[in-house]
Amino acid sequence: MPTPPTDRTASGGSALPRRTVLTTMAGAAAAAPGLLTPSTAVAAAPARRGRGRAPLPGGGDLGPRVLVFDPATPGIQATLDRVFKEQESAQFGTGRYALLFKPGTYHGLNAQLGFYTSIAGLGLSPDDTTINGDVTVDAGWFGGNATQNFWRSAENLALVPVNGTNRWAVAQAAPFRRMHIRGGLNLAPDGYGWASGGYIADSRIDGTVSPYSQQQWYTRDSVVGGWRNAVWNMVFSGVEGAPAQSFPDPPYTTLHTTPVSREKPFLYLDGAGYRVFLPEKRVDARGTTWGGGTPRGTSLPLTRFYVARPGVTAETLNAALAQGLHLLLTPGIYHLDRPVEVNRADTVVLGLGYATLVPDNGVTALKVADVDGVRLAGFLIDAGPVNSPTLLEVGPPGASADHSANPVTVQDVFIRIGGAGPGRATTSMVINSRHTIVDHTWVWRADHGSGVGWETNRADYGVRVDGDDVLATGLFVEHFNKYDVQWSGERGRTVFFQNEKAYDAPDQAAVQNGDTQGYAAYRVADSVTAHEGWGLGSYCYYNVDPSIRQDHGFAAPRRAGVAFHHLLVVSLGGKGQYEHVINDTGAATSGSATVPSTVVSYP
Repeated sequence: MPTPPTDRTASGGSALPRRTVLTTMAGAAAAAPGLLTPSTAVAAAPARRGRGRAPLPGGGDLGPRVLVFDPATPGIQATLDRVFKEQESAQFGTGRYALLFKPGTYHGLNAQLGFYTSIAGLGLSPDDTTINGDVTVDAGWFGGNATQNFWRSAENLALVPVNGTNRWAVAQAAPFRRMHIRGGLNLAPDGYGWASGGYIADSRIDGTVSPYSQQQWYTRDSVVGGWRNAVWNMVFSGVEGAPAQSFPDPPYTTLHTTPVSREKPFLYLDGAGYRVFLPEKRVDARGTTWGGGTPRGTSLPLTRFYVARPGVTAETLNAALAQGLHLLLTPGIYHLDRPVEVNRADTVVLGLGYATLVPDNGVTALKVADVDGVRLAGFLIDAGPVNSPTLLEVGPPGASADHSANPVTVQDVFIRIGGAGPGRATTSMVINSRHTIVDHTWVWRADHGSGVGWETNRADYGVRVDGDDVLATGLFVEHFNKYDVQWSGERGRTVFFQNEKAYDAPDQAAVQNGDTQGYAAYRVADSVTAHEGWGLGSYCYYNVDPSIRQDHGFAAPRRAGVAFHHLLVVSLGGKGQYEHVINDTGAATSGSATVPSTVVSYP
């Protein structure tokens, strides 16, 4: 996000909005010699399967980029500092890390998190692993601007912050899950500079959450002791202690419950062995899954997983899946010459430390069959230099099976086109399977970095939903050449949407959509009879040609079954304008004041 806070009390004033274009960061240095505790199973090299070949092994060592600590481990702070120094500004680097803490109590730590770094506890409950200290994200590397603090995460820990408040100043793709903060949480950088996040789920913050300069935020199925302020768009579903509904002044959208949720799978220790916990589905969820003790769900031993390392081929990953194993992707970059194909119900594909899939020759990175209960979680898909028709396909075209009892979940799966180098894809994510839950994604056509330009990293569509009964909770989609979200499935629902239109459109003609000026950020097909959305925002910043006009941010058929609640559009600094919010409804943006135009209810 390139935009300044509009909460001047918190920010100390505004400035000209722009996310500074960065040059490609140098590749990360070789892995620091970490303090690694491997899993109990013995590592084995991938084997090619065939007639008479040995089956692939399950379980194994988690590799050199997974650092596992216990309270007696010497030099923990020094290791954390070494990883942070490597990753602090490596926005498009190749380093990937998972920092895992065994159950117990740790004292005097400050885990500063840079790019592609995940920190997590290894207990069944966050309270099993307590850090008397902080897990910190700040923006010193970028002059106090937190709008590029992407691709990092915290999960399954209890924190007792040193000064009573933990700082988590992040932008997109930085989930905060299953965390217990025994104090407050500050979502702004030091100095209250620009900030554009973010996402919290299944967490408890005993004190007050203070967004300050954060422009938008989504919090799901959590407990908060209080919430300090709002800038443009703060959305809550199933959150105990959330502020009352009041959009647009202040802009709080508050749903008492989340319609359907199922928390992300996570790695934990059972004695000396690793297992992966699979939380159960909840309907009309509210509050955390773990507040009453052990969460509800099932678990799988690590021996049921093929523990993949960078360098393994798609052929081997598919052989492991065909053999009946799940996939655990350890940190690193995986180049694919064919799709990874998930054809078995209830398969888990779990990434650690922002494991990254790159389709090299125009293939789809990952395809899921029309089967129940697949869980995709915790990895990044980076488009390759040859155009892919899609990067992630959930269900084949025409998928029609009923998955209401056991849906597919896509959680903390992020997609990037360009930025780290040349990348192209016609459509990034396609959801064909019914009842799929997309729970927190950032689908991003890069606006800075390497391999960036209107045609250089061409990507027409961000997310396309053709399946019925799909639910999105925490949908971040930005900068696509045409529609960012295109929804043709029936009975779709979205709780929270954040969008920017592509900055780099060269002129009005480049975004002309027939007789319509500009492509909507979120378009519901004319054929759809039922759809609903809560807390949706779209921003424009046409810095190449500031005269570009968007007829609207949102487009949908006007009928009783299609309903939207709490919509906004914003022109950032007057670089381009919206004529309406949705269809022909809502006031136009005007001038350079960066003030949202809102619609409380549509139609």
